[in-house]
Amino acid sequence: MAPQFGGLSGAPVVRVESLVRRFGPRTILHGLSLDIEKGEFVALLGRSGSGKSTLLRALADLDDKVSGSGRLETPDKKSVVFQDARLLPWKRVLENVVLGLGLPDAAQRGRVALEEVGLRGRENAWPVELSGGEQQRVALARSLVRDPELLLADEPFGALDALTRLRMHDLLRQLCARHQPAVLLVTHDVDEAVTLADRVLVLDKGAIAADIVIDVPRPRDHGDRRFGEIRSELLRHLGVETKPVLAV
Repeated sequence: MAPQFGGLSGAPVVRVESLVRRFGPRTILHGLSLDIEKGEFVALLGRSGSGKSTLLRALADLDDKVSGSGRLETPDKKSVVFQDARLLPWKRVLENVVLGLGLPDAAQRGRVALEEVGLRGRENAWPVELSGGEQQRVALARSLVRDPELLLADEPFGALDALTRLRMHDLLRQLCARHQPAVLLVTHDVDEAVTLADRVLVLDKGAIAADIVIDVPRPRDHGDRRFGEIRSELLRHLGVETKPVLAV
């Protein structure tokens, strides 16, 4: 069977048309348009100041004090994972996961989510007792326990060491394949984007400069020739010149 790329067919979960966002006299997003389908994993690259976090905050409904215009449609059920886990240190792990959930079966749902991220048995631990990678696992559990239709991730693995990042990449892909949310991952790491995403966008000066489908079968090998070609293309869009990928 041929490898499948992109999301599930159907109406987009996210629809953005001609989105403009301004901070005072400065325009950050210039008429940006974007669709993301159910189950589609989109990575967003761009230089610092290109508007990546502004777009994510708009999709998360966290920019009410920012002026702008355009059409923005997102589902009510959405979750955000940030670079820091943002756990409440005075609450135990399970309490952090189900905080604000307000359902009769919240505790059971929280335990299932913790098992999914490999933290079964750590329900009563304090955040301070967890490693950085474990804290981000809790943050993922907290996001997924709400069964979001849209998962927004802002550099979620940026503070982790290289080995922990690789493990978290595998975990995130498994969880997304199981739950099928639409995903927007903001990252500075080109290899991370190509490894995880179905599609990679490059944002430049508040507009989408490139929209590239990652047509590399999974699991993806960084040594694969096509992986290298896409990586080089993305780096060129980011202003980094690379050597041509040689055939093996």
